[in-house]
Amino acid sequence: MSGPIVSAYFETGDEPALVLTGQKPVPTAVVLRGPRAHVDAEVTTDEDAGTWRAHAPLRASRWGGPELPLPAGEYALEVTPDGGESSTGAGAEAAASVPLAQLGTLRAELADGVLTVGPPMDPAYDSGEGQDALERRYATRPGGVENAVFFESFYGRNASCNPLAIDRELARRAPHVTRYWSVIDLSVQVPEGAVAVVDGTPEWWRARGTARLLVVNDWLRRRFSRRTGQIVLQTWHGTPLKRLALHRPGFDPRRAVAVVKESRRWNVLLAQNPYSARILSKAYAFLRRPIWIEGYPRNDVLTTGDGAATRATLGIGPDERVLLYAPTWRDDRTEMVDFVDPAALAAASDAVVLVRGHSRTLQPGRDAEGPRVIDVTGFPDTAQLLLAADALITDYSSVMFDFSATGKPMYFLVPDIEHYRGELRGFYFDLPRYAPGPVVRTQDDLIAALRDTDPSEFAARYAAWRAKFNARDDGRAAERVVARIIDQGLLDPS
Repeated sequence: MSGPIVSAYFETGDEPALVLTGQKPVPTAVVLRGPRAHVDAEVTTDEDAGTWRAHAPLRASRWGGPELPLPAGEYALEVTPDGGESSTGAGAEAAASVPLAQLGTLRAELADGVLTVGPPMDPAYDSGEGQDALERRYATRPGGVENAVFFESFYGRNASCNPLAIDRELARRAPHVTRYWSVIDLSVQVPEGAVAVVDGTPEWWRARGTARLLVVNDWLRRRFSRRTGQIVLQTWHGTPLKRLALHRPGFDPRRAVAVVKESRRWNVLLAQNPYSARILSKAYAFLRRPIWIEGYPRNDVLTTGDGAATRATLGIGPDERVLLYAPTWRDDRTEMVDFVDPAALAAASDAVVLVRGHSRTLQPGRDAEGPRVIDVTGFPDTAQLLLAADALITDYSSVMFDFSATGKPMYFLVPDIEHYRGELRGFYFDLPRYAPGPVVRTQDDLIAALRDTDPSEFAARYAAWRAKFNARDDGRAAERVVARIIDQGLLDPS
């Protein structure tokens, strides 16, 4: 067993940390383990005093990126005693507690063997009343707009998708324009030269309330009052197979009102292809306003880049076969679907299996584990994963319309298609009829398809699919979008 914990406290400053001290015997490991990240504490001893000290920085590096504050969430304190198995949230470590503290880049509290981490939000604003006060302040403050862009991708869960590609091109074309990125916490890495603003903070409200251009890929959360001179570019986040907004099954008056209210906030809508433009304009009642059909900026890299760097980051050899499993989310569950046993799939296909949950499943759930399995749900850029993969396995996710720009094989695992199509969402077209790859119902059938399917069987379907959905995915979509932004005076590039 390890010795009892004598004290626990937070170190503050530029690099906050959790520090534990205890009496001998010395634990062999002390770990903070969360669903998407973990921290190994450095354990040292003082032989003369017969004590030990564990120093756990509240930062982590993932995917070869810089060390950043821990993502918000709960982290179990695991103490492995000398010669024993680790214990979690029990025994000596459970007795350690530290009250809630503001630590600059985050806030944290330790109780009952669990470290709870949150974004660096001032308690005065961390309430409905506090947020209402900030909204009123920045909606009514005098003054004009700032020559800046406010970017938000998937509600600030990461800096990715079309907004990221537009950011990169804009930084090249107009480097003097300020670029704000909305993030849920400071664990989200933002592009070089950009300014991270944490959702709900005064800085976030000010940036969103004064930026001349807003580039978002989903609904604008909270109340948004567009200031005179502000423009909202809605890039959306995928060509739709599943029914959206006003087209979803069952008429709900409240949903209809919310959809129309939301779409009225947008000035310009970006579409990957004419098919998407027709659907999005009707599903969101986005009528008689400009729709830019320019391809998807996020897909530029699929025709101009390669996956070598991502493979190296993930520890995958250049000659290894890589399967990317990327299902969509379900309206009736919070976590990723469990239709695939990734370890069994990796063994049966002699491949590395990348597991990519939808952005809505990033915070719920835990990373998938197993031999030759890598959970990349938290990986910041899906496009880089598409480049690294040799084949895609999906169900109803719009990632199918992006991956097809690569021309690489796709497989569709749809065990719940009747329920999803008939009850949850509905489709805009018959996927089994037009899918440019095998449509299967079980993992065994998937393994057989991976082993036996000749890609030439789907060549005609694939060509027709790409002609319809990927005609503008030519590697220059971001260039065209940013050119429109500048040419139409939405920003001053000088």
